[in-house]
Amino acid sequence: MDGVDHIEHFLDLLDTEGRLVHVESMAERLARPGQLSTALPASIEHVLPTGGLWSHQAEAIDHLRSRRSVVVATGTSSGKSLTFQVPIAESIVSGLRASTSLLLYPTKALAQDQRRALDRLGVPGLVASTYDGDTDRDDRSWARGNANVLLTNPEMLHYGILPHHTKWATFLKRLKFVVVDELHVLRGIFGTHMAHVLRRLRRVCALYGSDPTFVFCSATIGTPEVLATELCGKEVVAVVDDGSPCAERRVAFVEPALIDVERGLRQSPASETIRTVIELVLSGRRVIAFCASRSLTERVAAGVARGLPPELADAVRPYRSGYLASERRDIEAELAAGSLRAVISTSALELGVDIGGLDATVLCGFPGTIASFWQQIGRAGRNGQESIAVLVAGDDQLDQWFVKHPKDLFERPPEPAVINVSNTEIQVPHLGCAAYETPLSAADEKWWPDLDEGVRLGVQRDDLRIRRDRHRLARATWGGRGMPFRRFGLRSASGGEVKIVSTDDDLIGTVERSRAGHLVHPGAVYLHRGQPWKVLELDSHLGRAVVTPDDGNTWTQVISRVGIGVLDADRTDAPSKVVGRATLHRGMVCVTTQVTGYQLRETGSRTLLDTVELDLRPEELVTTSIWYEWTPDVVSLSGVSDFNLPGALHAAEHAAIGILPLFTICDRWDVGGVSIAAAPATGLPTVFIYDGYPGGAGIADLAFDAADRHLSATAEVLASCRCTTGCPSCVQSPKCGNGNEPLDKLAARALLETTLGFEDPF
Repeated sequence: MDGVDHIEHFLDLLDTEGRLVHVESMAERLARPGQLSTALPASIEHVLPTGGLWSHQAEAIDHLRSRRSVVVATGTSSGKSLTFQVPIAESIVSGLRASTSLLLYPTKALAQDQRRALDRLGVPGLVASTYDGDTDRDDRSWARGNANVLLTNPEMLHYGILPHHTKWATFLKRLKFVVVDELHVLRGIFGTHMAHVLRRLRRVCALYGSDPTFVFCSATIGTPEVLATELCGKEVVAVVDDGSPCAERRVAFVEPALIDVERGLRQSPASETIRTVIELVLSGRRVIAFCASRSLTERVAAGVARGLPPELADAVRPYRSGYLASERRDIEAELAAGSLRAVISTSALELGVDIGGLDATVLCGFPGTIASFWQQIGRAGRNGQESIAVLVAGDDQLDQWFVKHPKDLFERPPEPAVINVSNTEIQVPHLGCAAYETPLSAADEKWWPDLDEGVRLGVQRDDLRIRRDRHRLARATWGGRGMPFRRFGLRSASGGEVKIVSTDDDLIGTVERSRAGHLVHPGAVYLHRGQPWKVLELDSHLGRAVVTPDDGNTWTQVISRVGIGVLDADRTDAPSKVVGRATLHRGMVCVTTQVTGYQLRETGSRTLLDTVELDLRPEELVTTSIWYEWTPDVVSLSGVSDFNLPGALHAAEHAAIGILPLFTICDRWDVGGVSIAAAPATGLPTVFIYDGYPGGAGIADLAFDAADRHLSATAEVLASCRCTTGCPSCVQSPKCGNGNEPLDKLAARALLETTLGFEDPF
């Protein structure tokens, strides 16, 4: 049976068993060639592909040759790398002295992959070198003195280059191109940090007389030029019309079998994913499956291995963040060599490492954003062969939305990504770094328009000191203790990681400090590479969790208590607007969260075995939020009683958070929510939805702008779900600290449909 016949057989099997919801056949796309406005120098003509450039490649290269910064947001396997490789090669062979280029990748693996690609180009005089945490001292010194193309990551730019810019003076003076790959991951807190790092880079370059042109590469996202411009602080042109060819692809939507109609419960998406991967592997296909969490990745990988013959089971690997670097490199090498039959990954392999001839993709649940969906299904079929992608619908709101609106996934414009450059919690530490690099002055307002406020806060924290130079002009210098760039990381706003260690002090893995109370609290069951561990001790101050091997017969879910207060309630200029019959506000809030215990449940049956109390210290979060308020007459009109009101608000909150990623690139873990039947400041029923990061990441701003569409979609989720009392597809949330109590789906639907002006809420 050939590949095409097997795909048909596979789809027929799914359809016969009633699991197939929809099949989208994406026709082959023919290539559209492009021509450069002027020919390349003869010495580098060989870098062009045999068949020439595609239209989007030629367009981007012409922009860059004219010193216009660009963002190339096209599909996987569309040759985005060539759009910057060609101008870099030309800059090296042209002129009296070769220019330099800096290439930034979010992971070390991507940088290593691109260095190998540059070496294969064979450009005369091009000397490429990686510069990251794995580079030893001698190689770092060699790179500073010899490389004209440096491949590194945001952290190394932040820690290792900018604070020591005098050692890089020659490289920075000649810097012509800065490449920022995987733009779509630079959202929220990581993107906000990156915006300040790039401003610091441009500031130091100006010190040496250079003004580099930026190249951003991205998956398909909404308005990529807006995000790119915010990141680097200069105008960026978008190149989004993909001229590359694409083989035919089938996308199958699969919904696990319904096992409890009244409660809306279905067979586990993980079980369905395991079954699908096994079937594809047994048919001779190489498969990559994506899962939403570390623990799910481990469970699915173990299930696939158990279901395959021994000779195939040995060629199955899980892959996720939290592994040691050596573990990840080994798996990547096996993938590149083609020795693996299946890899089960978190989004860590969503990025553009070349992983070769995979021909099937399985998604265990919708990945949260349309951009991630296209990235993940694009990991198969990269060599021009027909491929199949299977989306196994999970039981949360987004998955069920696309089950009911499958065409929407292919027709809906991609969501925009967002950052918050004005977040002072992130800006002020970077101003300290900038002052360490060279003293701040009024001229630096070109990089930070609100510089005065940032400097004032830095002085208040005893990190900055005001001095006057010989011209009596004020300068802000670093005055804090130690080195400012060592005080914080770029990937979170929580102040670093917690190390997970065994009782013998062996490093097992890491977890973000902000999530430690939820994932590695005392008594938690933590999975690493399929091995369950029981947490014996958590020391948040030392950033250390001690674990011991566990039998895996149980799993844990935290219980937490959340309080919220509006910080700018007295502001008359705080943004607000009317949405239907509700009033929506946006502003700063203080959220207090305390993990008070956890539930111990039996693996498989989910039976509650025990509830354990904990006494962990409360955590405070000052962030941006939106909040809906309802007046008593609207509640009365909806027919929701005082008794049902808390459950109605709580259910509406969960449904709104679950569907929010339709309107912005985020997931439910990026935001939080609180519902209150009588808010302290107003006495009104209120639902808060807030950014889950100090100072905010910009998600609340997009939610405010999309409020009418967002609230309508939330109401539709409640109306279309077939359950009677509320389920994970509509109002239940896996992250609810109150154990999903109380929830009243019908009352929530009545409140929202009354808000939106329905004549009869039922």
